[in-house]
Amino acid sequence: MSRRSVLLGTAAVGTLGALGAAGCGRVPSGDALARLKSQGTVRLGIAGEVPYGYVDDRGEFTGEAPELARVVFRRLGIDSIQPVATDFASLIPGLNSQQFDVVSAGMYINKDRCAQVIFSDPEYQMLDAFIVRKGNPKNLHDYEDVVRTKARFATGTGYAEIGYAVAAGIPEKDIVILQDQVAGLNAVESGRVDVFAGTALTAREVVRKSSRAEATEAFAAVVDGKEQIDGGGFAFRPTDTELRDAFNDEILAMKKSGELFRILKPFGFTESEMTTLTAEELCRK
Repeated sequence: MSRRSVLLGTAAVGTLGALGAAGCGRVPSGDALARLKSQGTVRLGIAGEVPYGYVDDRGEFTGEAPELARVVFRRLGIDSIQPVATDFASLIPGLNSQQFDVVSAGMYINKDRCAQVIFSDPEYQMLDAFIVRKGNPKNLHDYEDVVRTKARFATGTGYAEIGYAVAAGIPEKDIVILQDQVAGLNAVESGRVDVFAGTALTAREVVRKSSRAEATEAFAAVVDGKEQIDGGGFAFRPTDTELRDAFNDEILAMKKSGELFRILKPFGFTESEMTTLTAEELCRK
């Protein structure tokens, strides 16, 4: 599940070019944590989505996942992080082909992805929300409302919301797939679509400065009668269990101390989006 696509700034494109070739080389076998500590650098795969992991207007690499990665990896003895920017659909293939060491994109944890990579426990949990025209003229609050009104529906490349929409009865052929939430906002504002579905966080953040669109209240998608609450975490290669476990130990300590929320709060997260869910639980979904 989840997201997402790419908002590549000049700095991100440059980083990708500089690191892509080096990342394609064979990674030495053995303990990944020991290797990265010896190198002093960890390469992070990001997908250019605000506020999860992106390059800002000043060319600075930031986002909730990269900022969290800086803290955790420093505590693990790795002082330098390098972003490797790619589109969302390429994150897992890029990780497994050794273009980078860790996916740092707030990626949703689900059964399909857990068959390809191993995840840290999630740093957040998340519901869905819609971007709609001001005043929500079609009264759209969940996927069933979209079906009922036959609203023109859009979401993003690789988003979990595609599956949720189909499960609710929206024909897949009728779903408009856009690059990201910014493209979604533009499509709603221009009237090309009635609604764009994304995470509650991305929806409320992207409409913040819009005079023509708003975000609906967060809601849980329903699939087979069960409400869906997603959680996002870091992805690691299946062989890198020592690295994942050490990362998890730090995340757990930060959850208990409240430090995790202090890091995520500036990126728009709320206390209700902090979570005690585990990767094991989400991998069974």
